[in-house]
Amino acid sequence: MGMEKGFSGKNILITGGLGCIGSNLAIRLVEAGAKVTLLDAMIPGLGGNAFNIDPIKDDVCVNFSDIRDENSIKHVVRDKEYIFHLAGQNDHTLSLTNPFPDIDINIKGSLVLLEACKNFNRQAKVIYTGTRGEYGSAVKLPVREDAPLYPKGIYELSSLTAQKLFKIYHDNHGIRTITLRLTNIYGERAQMQHHRFGVANWFIRLAIDRETIKVFGDGSILRDFLYVQDTVDAIMMAALREEAYGEVFNVGVDKPICFLDLVKTIIDLAGGGNWEFAPFTPERAVQEPGDFYSDISKARAVIGWEPKTGIREGIAGTIDYYRKNKTYYW
Repeated sequence: MGMEKGFSGKNILITGGLGCIGSNLAIRLVEAGAKVTLLDAMIPGLGGNAFNIDPIKDDVCVNFSDIRDENSIKHVVRDKEYIFHLAGQNDHTLSLTNPFPDIDINIKGSLVLLEACKNFNRQAKVIYTGTRGEYGSAVKLPVREDAPLYPKGIYELSSLTAQKLFKIYHDNHGIRTITLRLTNIYGERAQMQHHRFGVANWFIRLAIDRETIKVFGDGSILRDFLYVQDTVDAIMMAALREEAYGEVFNVGVDKPICFLDLVKTIIDLAGGGNWEFAPFTPERAVQEPGDFYSDISKARAVIGWEPKTGIREGIAGTIDYYRKNKTYYW
């Protein structure tokens, strides 16, 4: 594929590189011939998993340090041509009880990275992965990039603040940045130990274990669920498109599915598990934005990307991966 050729021989840094998206991206970049460095603090519960990079463990450099460590970041950014910033605290529930990790990791960590680029590598191209939660409740569906921004939680606010920082450094200091607002990601190499983020993956775990999936409300809320390999396509394609720098893109699916249909699909493909309706927990109710799915026409037009994997195909592949590798994730 032509896209892969664009990364051959390139020096690349992925922060959060042992997480779900970071590790899948790393595997693809190594296959493309890139020289990849992964930075990950391996904070418990946030998704870092050494097994995620097992296929490429001898082909990457791994730096076990924190995005907030100024000395480490100053060193690691120096020779990088592309920096994919995926490190972050993305546990929505944690931010209700302790908001400080969101502020510290997502905002300060992003600023540490940007300052290091400003001082030591202004030529780096930096791609930041934010969240569709930056929009909050949808005013109009599907949600475009110019929609009002009303984040409903500290995590989402911290992601939006980081996105604004990347734009400021792009405009004021000439550091080329792109923000991708990702929707609900599912697929291989996600954390499966708790339900605080990654709802589709958690449902898949429950179905594999033949347990009961709780469907909040009446199950009619619409959401767009994006397969991780399609996410990686978007990240790589955006990085190679010069017109994308300085811009924000939705990376999602414009064909939503309701939660009840999602759950029934997972149970059908897993061949096990069952479901029941349940009331929203108080912490989920306060942050629930209602129906949401992305308008991806800008990503189609500018970077030539759209998702290729249907929901049944993506879930089937995900179930197969976790059945084979359950011991590394449960």
